[in-house]
Amino acid sequence: MDKWNPSKTEPGRRRFLKSTAAALAAAGSALTAGSAAPSASEKDKLARIASNTYPVRSLFKSRSRRVNPEVEALKKKYGEITMLDFPQFTRDTFPGVRQMDLWSSLFGDVSDETMFVDNEFDPTSAAGSKWLDQLAGRISATGVRCHHVSNNAPRNICDPDPELRRRGIAVAKVWLDACARLGARSMRVNTGGPRIVPSATATTGYPRNDEIVKLLNNAIESFKQMAEYGGKAGVKVTIENHWGLSADPMNVRIILDEVNHPFCEASPDFCNWEHEHMLFHALDALAPYTHTTVHAKYWDRWSTNDVQRCVRIFEKAQFRGIYALEYEAGPWDGVEGSRYLLKEVLAALN
Repeated sequence: MDKWNPSKTEPGRRRFLKSTAAALAAAGSALTAGSAAPSASEKDKLARIASNTYPVRSLFKSRSRRVNPEVEALKKKYGEITMLDFPQFTRDTFPGVRQMDLWSSLFGDVSDETMFVDNEFDPTSAAGSKWLDQLAGRISATGVRCHHVSNNAPRNICDPDPELRRRGIAVAKVWLDACARLGARSMRVNTGGPRIVPSATATTGYPRNDEIVKLLNNAIESFKQMAEYGGKAGVKVTIENHWGLSADPMNVRIILDEVNHPFCEASPDFCNWEHEHMLFHALDALAPYTHTTVHAKYWDRWSTNDVQRCVRIFEKAQFRGIYALEYEAGPWDGVEGSRYLLKEVLAALN
């Protein structure tokens, strides 16, 4: 896609917003007072969608005191929110959507430092535990379910240092308990390791990559432990293509095959790949390992970003889970981009 030029695309952008608003109004007509209920097929499609906090992260109340004019303009347009507001925000912004994908970095009350350790929300803190109860109450009151938590808190999962791996697994376990309290079905854990993984080296003329094998072995052992714990908590541990080892779909398949546990699976993102040929072939490779959560993404990093084609790959593979609307970057703001994704996913669903 060419870089967005407002002077060239503004009319098209307005047409898009009008068409999206019309589609959302039709799909969510049951929520409009006095209107007829949507058809069963509309309900079924909307039941396959989750809102996502990541695209609208700039709307969230922040610790930062720096004034960002772009962020302030978005907050003026849509309002400032916290995670406690997001269930109602989901209902109001995406009519008919009743699932949520929550990003771990937005958890907690930013005005209460006792909830955080090293700038990460601590589910085991007294204040953090009470806050989780508040969030669970909001979720229950609004009837919008926490489906998935995209978690950045557990780190060093494949690190060569066993103590760092142990700490990362321990963090994952307390978060799995927190996810269970919220009713989440799944939680992402990053594979960790170098953001850019080691490449093969030549040995007597043939390539060999012993370094990546060490990282894979560490990841396999870590995910085995987390999957066993997740099985007890009732929350699946998922691997997203979120850089490091997971940037290569074959590495994800290796880990999942070796872990071989029903509470460890893939949660692919449409766009987090190293090159354009992976956009569709990598999704084909991971679709059989995916049962609960997918990140339906639009990202103008790729000119061949075809959302509907990506959805059809998973539908062909009999995926019956949830598509979370994770707009990354492009011609729209986070809310508009998420609405665009909703429109595209609905159009592609069988």
